[in-house]
Amino acid sequence: MAIMITDECINCGACEPECPNTAIYEGGMDWTWGGGTELKEVEIDGGEVIPGDAPQQPISDEFYYIVSDKCTECMGFHEEPQCAAVCPVDCCVDDPDYRETEEELLAKKDWLHQVA
Repeated sequence: MAIMITDECINCGACEPECPNTAIYEGGMDWTWGGGTELKEVEIDGGEVIPGDAPQQPISDEFYYIVSDKCTECMGFHEEPQCAAVCPVDCCVDDPDYRETEEELLAKKDWLHQVA
């Protein structure tokens, strides 16, 4: 599963630099697939191919957010999700809408970082 940031976030920003996939963004900020990854382009739903550096709409305008499709729960990098480890208010929690196995998370990590 991916991690999500709840509305209890105090916008301290401690989580953002800890993410090895650059999946965490400040509220209101655009995100990109390529930021923090090796992705040069991405095929999105419907088969459209977009550049990895194409800005995407923020998921939240109010507080920090995690792009679930970039979150690997730090699998292959750390023993536990680093955002949750450093969050002073424990608002980085499992996202019940994104359930993935360890194998799926590791495959996502390899895809994001273009590991053959």
